[in-house]
Amino acid sequence: MTAPGRRAALAVLGSAPAAACWAHMPENTPDSVPAWTFTWSFDPWVVAPLLLSAALYALGIARLWSRAGRGRGISMLQATAFAGGWSTLAAALVSPLDALGGQLFSAHMLQHELLMVLAAPLLCLAQPLAAWTWALPAAARRALAAFLRCAAWRWAWRGLTAPLTAWALHAVVLWGWHAPALFEAALADTAWHTWQHGSFLASALLFWWAVLRPGQRQGAAGMAYVFTTMLHTAFLGALLSLSNRIWYPGYLSSTPALGLDPLADQQLGGLLMWVPAGLAYLVSGLALAARWMTDAGPPQRATASALPPGCSGDMPATP
Repeated sequence: MTAPGRRAALAVLGSAPAAACWAHMPENTPDSVPAWTFTWSFDPWVVAPLLLSAALYALGIARLWSRAGRGRGISMLQATAFAGGWSTLAAALVSPLDALGGQLFSAHMLQHELLMVLAAPLLCLAQPLAAWTWALPAAARRALAAFLRCAAWRWAWRGLTAPLTAWALHAVVLWGWHAPALFEAALADTAWHTWQHGSFLASALLFWWAVLRPGQRQGAAGMAYVFTTMLHTAFLGALLSLSNRIWYPGYLSSTPALGLDPLADQQLGGLLMWVPAGLAYLVSGLALAARWMTDAGPPQRATASALPPGCSGDMPATP
């Protein structure tokens, strides 16, 4: 078998040794990464927002359901989606996967895919702003509702969540951060790394909200946005998987210490973006197609759909 062929085969089969490597450090290896690398990350700038968002969500749905009835305003399905999205964020940003992402490119790619193709759509489906709003005092809820109804905010939000705008922003962020210069900067500097993860999540939230928001029958257009995103992300994954050179030299020293060839690790990371993420987009596109074919109700008013998640017209009135 030729050298490129061996590398491609190693990339396809690399998930098994990678999983074993993540679960168990090589013992008695001089170049092994220190054990603390595999500890949980408790960065207060990450943990505090996660805990605050969960506490506000729990308080908000408790207060809302005590007034409107269990499952009213925010459904049990939405609460479950929030729990799933929140747990995925914690797994990506707090678990040992975060530290491992600095040692293995494939782990870094898994972290990014968790943020963009799992946590982001789940949070958009959950519409957590409604619960967070109900966690506020009554006066603050009324002030926030007044702000969200102002023309300037609605105009800005409508522009950001226009499907073509959200699609383009997400694509630029994704391809831009995978340029070797920017990716290496994120590996070397914590601030750049924070911007990388934040922009991935923010652009993914805008993209998924644009195509999944309730009351908006995107139809063929929504499916086209999801399908084209699947294509260009798969193309980027294929470039990484089939390349015979290292894109990110920052992993050249850490990857061998964990028992992986740097090129095989890069190819495995590309496969994660190419196949599992592509399947997630495919499932989302099929779900949009099913909703398009079965939803016979009238579209929601443009003024309601222009508001951010949780501020649509079916939100119970604030007392």
